[in-house]
Amino acid sequence: MSTLRDIERFLRRSGMPPTRFGREAVRDPRLVHDLRRGREPTDRMKRRVEHFMNIHAEGSRK
Repeated sequence: MSTLRDIERFLRRSGMPPTRFGREAVRDPRLVHDLRRGREPTDRMKRRVEHFMNIHAEGSRK
């Protein structure tokens, strides 16, 4: 599954604005905007994004 698709799903479920997501996940408020325009994330960025979404999901289940 693509990183952007996972991020879009996360944003819908969490209600988090895209700029906040990018800032908190990888310190880049334009991340989601750039991905939507075709930017390809590095493997390191994919891992950081996945880690952020997992930590955030665990916190919301408690």
